[in-house]
Amino acid sequence: MAKKILIAEDETSLLEILKNRVEQLGFKVVTARDGEETLQKFAEEKPDLILLDILMPKVNGFEVLEELKVKQKSPVPIIILTNLDQAEEVERGKSLGAVDYIVKTNISLKDLMTMVNNYIESMD
Repeated sequence: MAKKILIAEDETSLLEILKNRVEQLGFKVVTARDGEETLQKFAEEKPDLILLDILMPKVNGFEVLEELKVKQKSPVPIIILTNLDQAEEVERGKSLGAVDYIVKTNISLKDLMTMVNNYIESMD
């Protein structure tokens, strides 16, 4: 059965690009456009990995991360994918339990897909 990736991103064009690329890798994709929807889809869909934006409406990515990793103690790997690039933001994301913190402008789509694939493969 195909592994499931939850992509939480409020920017429609980027969300579609990420969804298409992740599906091309053979994964099932679930999407969310805000933090509240991310938490709801997480509970309903039980994804194997999450790509999480930080700057989202309703509930931001740090709050989602805190809920899933600190309060719920979820073992699901979460990769932050954001435009926020300050050292304190990176540190906050990692201290809350993100397995990786990627600044959107610093990574190619190809490298991001390789990273997603590697995290999923390491789970098997």
